[in-house]
Amino acid sequence: MYQIIIDLSERKLYLLQDSTVVREFPIGIGKELTQTPEGTYSIVNKAPNPGGPFGVFWMGLSRPHYGIHGTNDPSSIGKQSSHGCIRMYNEDVLALAALVPIGTRVTIRQ
Repeated sequence: MYQIIIDLSERKLYLLQDSTVVREFPIGIGKELTQTPEGTYSIVNKAPNPGGPFGVFWMGLSRPHYGIHGTNDPSSIGKQSSHGCIRMYNEDVLALAALVPIGTRVTIRQ
């Protein structure tokens, strides 16, 4: 069973399988005024090709209006650049989306 841990201070997304980290990805997080919300959520929907700033894939979280998605601005990865969502390189979000099903637990922490 997979689980995702998002470490805001490290700006990394960790994919765990049975409590063991199996993948690690760099991410972009929310700006100072639109911070990424800490807490435990789950993936509630997946959508390929959402367009615009969401890049090639969207995975919505159980907290409405927040998700894990690709980006049309790869230079934003590693920075506080979003309106609170988790941004990933397009190739990384596709790799992650292929592995995790709807219902996967996502923990966002400092």
